[in-house]
Amino acid sequence: MKRVLTICLLLICLSANAYKDRDLLQKAAGQEKLGSMLVTDQKWVRYPNYSDRDNWDQFFGENKTYLIEQGEKYLNYEWKVVKATDYLEYTRSGDRSIMERIYNGNLNAVSSLFIAEMAEGKGRFMDQLTNGIFQACEMTSWSISAHLALQRVRGSFPNLNDHVIDLVSGDVGATFSWIYYFLNKEFDKINPLISERLHYEIENRILTPYLNETRFWWMATNATSESAFVNNWNPWCNANVIQCFLLVEKDKDRLLKGVYKSMVSVDKFINYNHDDGACEEGPSYWGHAAGKMYDYLQILYDATNGGISIFSDPMIRNMGEYIARSYIGNGWVVNFADASAKSSLDYRLIYRYGNMVKSTEMEQFASYLKKEKPEKISTSRDTYRLLADLSSDKEIDKFSPVHIATPFTWYPDTEFCYMSEGKLFFAAKGGYNDESHNHNDTGTFSLYAGNEPVFIDVGVGTYTRQTFSSERYTIWTMQSDYHNIPRINGFSQNFGKKYKAKDLKADKNNKTFVLDVSQSYPAEAGINKWIRSYKLSKNSLVIEDNYDIMNARTANQLNFMTSGKVDASQPGIVKITIKNKTYQLIYDKNIFDPVSENIKLDDIRLSGVWGDEIVRISLNAKKINNRGIYKIFIKA
Repeated sequence: MKRVLTICLLLICLSANAYKDRDLLQKAAGQEKLGSMLVTDQKWVRYPNYSDRDNWDQFFGENKTYLIEQGEKYLNYEWKVVKATDYLEYTRSGDRSIMERIYNGNLNAVSSLFIAEMAEGKGRFMDQLTNGIFQACEMTSWSISAHLALQRVRGSFPNLNDHVIDLVSGDVGATFSWIYYFLNKEFDKINPLISERLHYEIENRILTPYLNETRFWWMATNATSESAFVNNWNPWCNANVIQCFLLVEKDKDRLLKGVYKSMVSVDKFINYNHDDGACEEGPSYWGHAAGKMYDYLQILYDATNGGISIFSDPMIRNMGEYIARSYIGNGWVVNFADASAKSSLDYRLIYRYGNMVKSTEMEQFASYLKKEKPEKISTSRDTYRLLADLSSDKEIDKFSPVHIATPFTWYPDTEFCYMSEGKLFFAAKGGYNDESHNHNDTGTFSLYAGNEPVFIDVGVGTYTRQTFSSERYTIWTMQSDYHNIPRINGFSQNFGKKYKAKDLKADKNNKTFVLDVSQSYPAEAGINKWIRSYKLSKNSLVIEDNYDIMNARTANQLNFMTSGKVDASQPGIVKITIKNKTYQLIYDKNIFDPVSENIKLDDIRLSGVWGDEIVRISLNAKKINNRGIYKIFIKA
C-alpha cells in the first residue's frame, strides 16, 4: 500500500497491531444518558467569577505576583504579523519554525495577559489583551503552516473557507473559550462587538467544523481493528474541543451532540492503545497522549458531576503509571523513536492523574519531581492545565517524594522491557517499524549507570517537512544503523508494520530479555534467525547474538551509540568515558575490528541533550559466516 503523506507532527499510517473495541466511554453512557447527566450553562466550572476578587486572591495565593509580572512583560508588546511568505516557507524549504515562532510569540502574549488580568482584576491588561485577540481573529487560520495539509487543498497556505482543527487551532480555541467565559462582560464594557467577534470565531473555526466534519484523520472516524492509527492528536484535539463546547455553546442540542461525538472519538484512542498502558510515542509525548486523555476524562467527569468516569479501569491506570516507570533520574527518561532522552515532566499533571486513578506511585513520583526540580506555573496557551496546576500545586506536598527504579517492568503488548540492578538501568524494545513517530529500531537498547547515559537512543532533530514525508528514512537518526542494533549481511532494518520482532521473552528472575529481530530486515538479507539476548547483572550487561544467514555475502556490523569519549586503542576493549567514569565494551578481538565515528550535532534539539557530538562504535566482523554467536560484555 502506498504511504499516505501528511505534513503534520506525525506519520499517518495503518496498523492492526493494537486496536481493541473497548469503547469504555460509550459503554459508560450513550447519547441519551449523557443528555441526562450533562451539566449545562457552564455550571461545571469550579472557578469563581472574574469579579470575585477575594476568592481569586485566595486561589492564586503566592503565585499572584509572579503571574502579574509575566503579563506586565507584554503591556507594550508589538503584535507580530504572520506574513504570507512565512506560511509559504514551509512548502518552499520545509522550515516550519519561521511561521511558528511569530505566531507562538503572539499566543504566549495573549495567555500571559489573560492570566495576569485574572490575577490582578483591575482591567489594566484588558486593552492589550483585546489587541491580541483581535489580531488572532483577523488571521485567516488558527492552524500552523505545517498542519494546513488538513485543508482540502492541502499545502501550507491558509484557506479562508476551510477552517481545520489541528493541535494549535484547538489550543487557541480552548484558550479563547476560557477568555470568553471569564471576561465577556468585561469586554462588553469596552465594546460589545469584542465578545461577539470572539464567540463568532470560536463557533466558526472550532464548533461548526467539529460537528460537520469527519475527514480529520485524528478523529479516527472509521478506525477499526483492521484499520487504525490513533496517536496523541486525538486526545489533544478532543480535549480542546470539549472545552470550547462546554464553555461557549449555548444550544443544548448542539452541546450534547458535540460532547458525545468527542466521546466516540476518544474511545478510538483508548481502543488503539495497549492494555499494558505503555506509550509507544515515548515519555516526551506522554503529556500530550495519555496526559491529554486524562485532561479530557477529567473535564468529562466534571461536566457530568462524576457520572461518566472510567478512572477505575486498569488500563487507564497503567497508562498513567507508565510515566513513573519510564523515569531514570536526573531528568533522563527511557526514549525510543522521536522522543527525547531528556524530558521535563509535568509533575502537577502526573499528580492529578495519579489522584484520579488512585495511584500512590504516581502521587509520590509527582512529589519527588517537585522536590528534585520545582517549576514555576507555566503561562503557555494551555489555560485548562494552567488553572488546574494552580488548583493542585499544594496538594502534591502531602505525599512523600519517592521514586524507586522498579527492578523489572515488562510491557508485553507494546514490547518494552525495563530492568534495573545496582546502579545500572536497562531498557530495550521489540515492537515493529511502523509505530507512531517510528524509527527503524526493533531490538535496540539503552543503558544508564548511576543515572547517566552510557549507550543511548539519539532521538530526533528539529522537525521539518522532510521529517514527515517520504524522505523520512533518509534522515540518519531514523535509520537502524544509528541505533544499538546490528547491520546484517549488509542490510539495515526496513520501515513497515511487517518488519517486527518475534519470539520475545522477558525473564524477571534472570533479568534477561530475548527476541528475534530477523523479520525487521528485508527478505533479501536472507536472515533465518538473529536472536539477540540481553542479560543484566549488578555491574554488567551481556549481549549475545545467535544468527543464521543464508548465503552471507557481507560481514556483519554491531553498532553502539554513545555520548561519551571513546578509546578503542586497546584490542578487545573499547573504553567509554563519561563524566570522569570509564565503562568498557569488551569484544573478541579475533572476531571484530572496532571503528568509531564522531558525529557532530548542529541541531539544537539533539545538541541540547547530548552536547556537540556523539559517537557511533561499530564492531565489524572480520569474517563472513552464515552462522555464529557473538558475545559482547559491557562493564560498569
